[in-house]
Amino acid sequence: MGAYVQPLMKTPWRVFVALVACVALGACADPGAEPASPGPTGGTVTSTPSPDPSVTPSDPTAPTGPAPTSPGAVTLTGTVQAGVEPGCLLLDGNLLVGGPRDALKAGAHVTVTGHPQPDLMTTCQQGTPFVVESVRPA
Repeated sequence: MGAYVQPLMKTPWRVFVALVACVALGACADPGAEPASPGPTGGTVTSTPSPDPSVTPSDPTAPTGPAPTSPGAVTLTGTVQAGVEPGCLLLDGNLLVGGPRDALKAGAHVTVTGHPQPDLMTTCQQGTPFVVESVRPA
């Protein structure tokens, strides 16, 4: 009987230790933070820019997305390249986050306006995150 009592005594202790570890890890989470969601480029982002509903995507020459209003907006022109992860797109070493996927495809020659956001977390393994504000064919 003594051989069977010892494993039973260890089980509640292990459950208690696991429960304490879960509570401790949960205390580190930010209670007001939104959960991460898959981003438009296939990576995970904590926030995404809102598209401008006034722009009609049927006009290929119209800029897509809101007009650049942020101070320090940057314009990039080049050919979009596929990243190493599915759904990740790059332009001149910048990871394109947001923007319309119909205009941003690998091989498309575009002019993109937006701003770099190096602290944005994604699952894409390359490039500096660049939040797209507008896109037009180059």
